Amino acid sequence: MTSASTAPSPREILARLVSFDTTSSKTNLPLLAYVEDFLAQHGVTSSRVPSPCGEKASLFASIGPAGSGIGLSGHTDVVPVTGQSWESDPFTLTERDGRLYGRGSADMKGFLACVMAAVPMFKRRKLAVPIHILFSYDEEVGCTGVRPMIAELGKSLPAPRAIIVGEPTSMTVVDAHKGPVRFQVEVTGLPTHSSMAHLGVNAITYAGRLLGELDRIEQELKAGQQNARFTPSYTTLQVGLINGGTAPNIVAGACSFAWEMRALPGLDVEAIRKRLEDFAARRCLPEMREVSPDADITIRLTGQVPAYLARAGSEAVSLALQLAGQNETFAVSYAAEAGLFEEAALASVICGPGDIAQAHTANEFIVPSELDKCMVFLDRLADWATQ
Repeated sequence: MTSASTAPSPREILARLVSFDTTSSKTNLPLLAYVEDFLAQHGVTSSRVPSPCGEKASLFASIGPAGSGIGLSGHTDVVPVTGQSWESDPFTLTERDGRLYGRGSADMKGFLACVMAAVPMFKRRKLAVPIHILFSYDEEVGCTGVRPMIAELGKSLPAPRAIIVGEPTSMTVVDAHKGPVRFQVEVTGLPTHSSMAHLGVNAITYAGRLLGELDRIEQELKAGQQNARFTPSYTTLQVGLINGGTAPNIVAGACSFAWEMRALPGLDVEAIRKRLEDFAARRCLPEMREVSPDADITIRLTGQVPAYLARAGSEAVSLALQLAGQNETFAVSYAAEAGLFEEAALASVICGPGDIAQAHTANEFIVPSELDKCMVFLDRLADWATQ
C-alpha cells in the first residue's frame, strides 16, 4: 500500500484524471481502472455497475464499517472540446497564472481528485460511519449513467443515508436545482410541387402553429410560478433545434424541432406536454388529415432529469452546512444527479470545488484554493464520521 507520506496530492490526481479523455461519447473504463488501482493500493475494494453496452461503468466503494453511510458522488464524463479554442492541451493539466487548466478540472474531476486524495486519510481514521464513493458516467448527456447504480443501492450495494454531490458550487451548499426536460416533435405532412400547394400538407406550417403554442406556454410560465432563489425565477422554455423542407418550390413534407424546459421544482411537466398534444389534436391534425390521412404529429420525451429540492430537515443539507462552516443554502438553474437521488428517497445535497461559470467552456480551469477548501471539507467529514 502507498504510505501517507507518499500519497499523491489532489493536484497530482487531478492531472491524471484530466489526462483521460472521458468525453461522454467515449469510454470511461481506462479512468475507472486507474481509480480502482488507486483504491486497491489503499486497501479499498470497489464494484462496477456496467452500462448496458459494457463500454462504460459506474464505480462504488466503501470505507469503514458495513452499513449505511455518507456518499460522495461525482461523474467521470466531460463535455466535448470540439470547436473550442484552447490555449493549451485540454487533456493535459496546465498551470498558468495561478489556475489549473484542463477539461473537467472544474466539472467535476476536481471533486473526484479530492475524494481520492482523502482516501488515505479516511483509512487512517476509525470511522464509526462508513464513507461511500459513487463515481458515475454520462451525467453530461442526461444523468443516464447514475441510474443503474441507484437501482442497486439497497440491493447489491449499501444505500447511503446522505449523499454529497460534488458539482462545482465554489464549496457553497446547494439544496435545489431546476430539472431539464427535453422533447422532440416530428411533423409529417405531404410534399408536392409548390404550384399545387393545395394538394399537399406543409409540415413547416403546422410546426409553426405548434411553435406558436409553445411561445404562449413560455409567456405563461414567465408570468406564473416564481421562485426568487433561482435565476431566472421561473421555468424557462426554448426551442433549440429545427429542421424541415427540401427546397423553396416544394411543399415541405416533414419538419422536426427539439425543445426543452428548465423546470422549477413542483412544476407539472406532464400537463404541459398534454397541452401541446391536445393543441396538435384540435388545431392541426384535423386539417392535415383532410388532405392526407397519413399526416401525423408525434411529441416524444427524449430526456428528463427531475428537479431537486431537498426535504425539510435533510440530514445531507445540515451535514454539508456543518462541514462547510456555513449557514445559508443556495439554488441553481443547472441540473445534477441530486434530483435522481432525492427521487429515490436518498437524501442529497450539492457542494463541490470549482466555479460553475467555468464548466463546459474553453480553457476551463479550477483554482488550487478550491481544492484546498474541499480537502478541509472532507477532513471535517472524517472527523464527524469518527464521533
